[in-house]
Amino acid sequence: MNKVVSIDNTEHYQWGGVCDGWHLAATPNLSVIQERVPPGAQEAKHFHHFAEQFFYILAGQAQLEIDGEVLKLNAGQGAQVSAKTPHQLKNVSSEVLSMLVISTPASHGDRTTLE
Repeated sequence: MNKVVSIDNTEHYQWGGVCDGWHLAATPNLSVIQERVPPGAQEAKHFHHFAEQFFYILAGQAQLEIDGEVLKLNAGQGAQVSAKTPHQLKNVSSEVLSMLVISTPASHGDRTTLE
């Protein structure tokens, strides 16, 4: 069944104690998550064995380290992370970060933490 989705009508979860995620699409082959990351929050450095990801910034600024290279992403910008590539996202700004994380195939259960 087709339906309109938003953060108001999809599954919500918390990560890192202070960050929020909403599953906008969740199938074995595709995951689209809208995330909210407050200032100073970050995820652990990790990689996915099979999933390829695309991070797209909706509001705020992200620092995304991909295989040792640090990228600064502003609203309207994104970056791709290949499978098996270590990466870590941080919000080093004073604004709330809002972004989409698109994974194919879905990345849940496909993560190895490096720190």
